[in-house]
Amino acid sequence: MTGRRQWLALMAVVAAAALPAWPSRAQATEAPDALIQRVANDVFETVKRDPAIRNGDMARIVELVDTKLMPHVNFERMTSSAVGRFWRQATPEQRQRLQAEFKTLLVRTYAGALTQIRDQTLVIRPLRAAAGATEVVVRSEIRGKGDPIQLDYRLEQTPSGWKVYDLNVLGVWLVETYRTQFAQEIGAKGIDGLIDALAERNRANAQRG
Repeated sequence: MTGRRQWLALMAVVAAAALPAWPSRAQATEAPDALIQRVANDVFETVKRDPAIRNGDMARIVELVDTKLMPHVNFERMTSSAVGRFWRQATPEQRQRLQAEFKTLLVRTYAGALTQIRDQTLVIRPLRAAAGATEVVVRSEIRGKGDPIQLDYRLEQTPSGWKVYDLNVLGVWLVETYRTQFAQEIGAKGIDGLIDALAERNRANAQRG
């Protein structure tokens, strides 16, 4: 992805999922498009007020992701979808390691997004979903300087509220992008080879700061 896509991608994920750790009954029944709009407004303002995040402080960024993002993303589903059919072959330990390394990769790859939030806002498009649907696509766009950027979110309804499991940035679904990369790595070196490759990429990203 280009740098522009990278910062938009993380901004979209955080905007979609930055809720309190335990949603209230009202939040759990809130429509997915209304939820995303409300949370986007909140997280954008939070980042704008936090100079540490805007300056690229990884500790603060990781804290933000862990406390506001991860509790409201079905990350196991996101990881298993990215790994594809090979997920069924992975041991419980391998699944845990894949999730941990994939999470670190996404955080470090898209951390620069948070440093670039300035005057952007997220505008939700009308929701098209059947009554009682448990999975929906919420369409939105980021508006600020320049042309609007379209963003789509895939969410599922769970007992604790709606959770994001994939997103589309500029026509590219995140999970599908990584599924292709992961399949090539697993085909060449197996599941442990993919874990090692992710870990190496994460070490290299950490060294680059």
